[in-house]
Amino acid sequence: MKTWTFRLGALSGLAGLVWLVRSRLDGSTASALGRNATVAGIGARSGGRWAATQARKTFASAERREALDAELQMKTTEDVVASLGNLKGAMMKVGQMASYLDLGLPENVRLTLTQLQSDAPPMAPELAATMIEEELGRPPEQVFAEWDPVPIASASIGQVHRAMTHDGQAVAVKVQYPGVGDAIEADLRTNDALFAGLRVLFPGIDTSTITDELRDRLSEELDYELEARNQQYFADHFDGHPYINVPSVLPEYSTRRVMTSELVVGAKFDEVLGWPQAQRDQIAETLFRFTFGSIYRLAAFNGDPHPGNYLFHEEGRITFLDFGLVKHFTPDDTELFESLIVNMVIEPDFAQFRNDIEEAGLLAKDAPFSNELIGEYFSYFYDFVLRDEEFTFDDDYSAAGVKAIFETGGDHGELKKVLNVPASFVVLQRINLGVMALFGQLNATQNWRRIASEVWPFVDAEPSTDMGRAIEEWGRTTGRRPEYQGL
Repeated sequence: MKTWTFRLGALSGLAGLVWLVRSRLDGSTASALGRNATVAGIGARSGGRWAATQARKTFASAERREALDAELQMKTTEDVVASLGNLKGAMMKVGQMASYLDLGLPENVRLTLTQLQSDAPPMAPELAATMIEEELGRPPEQVFAEWDPVPIASASIGQVHRAMTHDGQAVAVKVQYPGVGDAIEADLRTNDALFAGLRVLFPGIDTSTITDELRDRLSEELDYELEARNQQYFADHFDGHPYINVPSVLPEYSTRRVMTSELVVGAKFDEVLGWPQAQRDQIAETLFRFTFGSIYRLAAFNGDPHPGNYLFHEEGRITFLDFGLVKHFTPDDTELFESLIVNMVIEPDFAQFRNDIEEAGLLAKDAPFSNELIGEYFSYFYDFVLRDEEFTFDDDYSAAGVKAIFETGGDHGELKKVLNVPASFVVLQRINLGVMALFGQLNATQNWRRIASEVWPFVDAEPSTDMGRAIEEWGRTTGRRPEYQGL
C-alpha cells in the first residue's frame, strides 16, 4: 500500500503537470479552457484515427495496410503543425521527461506517456522531399544516390530516412518536421504555464532555474547543426572504442533542419530484455561507463537516456544515437561533482557534503535539518557505489528512485520542499529517472563501485572487468585515458 501511495502521489502531480501544460494558459481561464479543449480535440481525433487505423490494418491485406498508412501521413506543413505543434510541440518534450517515471506508475499510465514519444504519423514522402530540397538545395533523389522515402524511425521533432551517398556510404538522414520548430519556440517563449506544473511536482521550491534550463535545452534540440557538433564531439572521443560507438556526422549533408550521419543497425531494447543475464549485465556496464565516463572525462552528458536512442550489439557493444539534448559542464561543475562523491562515497563526511550542496545553491544555508538527515536522504542516489560489492538494480530500486524525488511525506519530504535544483543538476536528474530505470529493467548486476572507481579520473583505479581492461588498452593506444578531456 505504501508503494502505491507514493506512486499515486506522483501520478496526481503528473496529472497537474499535464493539465497545466496542455491548457497552455494565455491570460484567462476561459481562453485557457477553450484552448485546452481545442488541443484535446486534436489529440482525440488524431488518436482515434490512429487506433481505428491499427484495428483496420489487423484484417487488411498487405496492399491495403500500406494504403491505410498512407491515409495517416502528414501531407502539408499545416498537418504537421496541427498534429505535432499543437498536440505535441513543447508539451511532448515535457511529457518525454515525465515518462522516466514509468517504473513507478501503473502500466496504462506508462504506456500513455510512452506514446508521447512514438505515435506521431510520418510525413508524406513528398513533404519530406520538400524539406530536403529546401535545406540541401536539390531533391533527395539527386542529393543521394539512393533515397528511401519510407522513414525507418521517428524522432521527437523529426523522422529518419535511409539513404546512400554517391560515394557508396549508407547514411541515416534525420529530417525535421516543417513548422514544428516554430511551434515549440513559440511555446517556450510565451507560455510560462508550460512549466507551471513543475510547482505541483516540486512544492515550495523556486522552479525558475529549472524552467530556464529546460527552455535552453529544449530550444537547442531544434538546431540540428548544434546536435551535429555535439554528436561529432562524442564520436571523435569514442572513435575506435571497443564498446561505445557514436556514428560520425556528414556535415556536407547536414543543416539546421537536416542531419546526416553514418547508418548503423542493431538490436532494440525490447530484444535485449530477452538476452541472457550475462549479456544484459554487459549492456548495463557499457551504459554506466558511457554515462559517467562522459560526465567526468568529457565534461558532457547526453541528457536523453531513452532506450529508443540506443542500438545494441553482441558482447555489450552499444551505438548511441540522438545528441540533441547535451549538457556541457564547466570546471566548477565537475569539481563540485567530484567533491560530492568524495564526501559521500570515498571519505564520507556529511558536514562537508552539506557544505557542498549549500555552496552549489541546492540547499539554503539556514535550512533546519541535521547533517545526518541530509546525508541519509542523498545517500540513496549513491547507494549502488557506496560499498565494494555487487549491487543489483531491479524494479523496486527504480520505483524507490521515484519515491526519493517526488514523495512529499515524512522528514525527507520536508527536506525536499526546500531543495533547489541548480542548472547543472537539472538534466542530470535524468540519470536517476532514466538510466537507472533501464538498469532496473535489465536487472543489472555488477560491482559498480569498482567500475566507477575506474571511470572517476580523481580515483583512476585499475580495471576490474574484462571490459575495463579492453578500454584501458584502447585508451593507452589513443591517449584518451586517463587524461581529463573536458572542454
